[in-house]
Amino acid sequence: MLRDIWNVFIAFTRSSNLGFGGGPATIPLMQNEVVKRYHWLTDEEFADALAVGNALPAPIATKMAAMIGYRVAGLPGALMGLLGTVAPTLIVVVVLSHFIMLYAHSTVLRAMLKAVRPVVVILIAQTAVSMGKKSFPRKATWGIAAAAAILLYLHVHPAIIIVAAMIFGYFAFSPRNHQKS
Repeated sequence: MLRDIWNVFIAFTRSSNLGFGGGPATIPLMQNEVVKRYHWLTDEEFADALAVGNALPAPIATKMAAMIGYRVAGLPGALMGLLGTVAPTLIVVVVLSHFIMLYAHSTVLRAMLKAVRPVVVILIAQTAVSMGKKSFPRKATWGIAAAAAILLYLHVHPAIIIVAAMIFGYFAFSPRNHQKS
């Protein structure tokens, strides 16, 4: 149990602190830790956890760390996942805040950040493709994706789209609704 708790801390420390660019950029790294390295979840379970995490308020990295940590090692796992996600960055920001503010307008730093942005986009795209392979098992799921894209284009709030998809999924995919009496 202690080893599981430690592994949760390490996995989320590694994924959240190497995921340059914020929450979405940590998802591919998190998926690598959770699915490939530790085998705590399958790709499908990770996609489900990500869907639940996106349906709830708050930053995605902390929600994923708490959910997966809880699954692996209960409440101590959830707490260590959160600690691994937040503590290292908090410490670095507090210790280095003076230097960050001092060099915030540095042309060298800006050039480096500009070069990292495409890498972050590709990491997110890789995760999207990986999850997409499992997320479109039937025509209805393609229709949901198309409707979501159109609604996002029309500036409908993502929370409304998520809730609508959940309601649709309940009626369209729930085994209870497909049983014949």
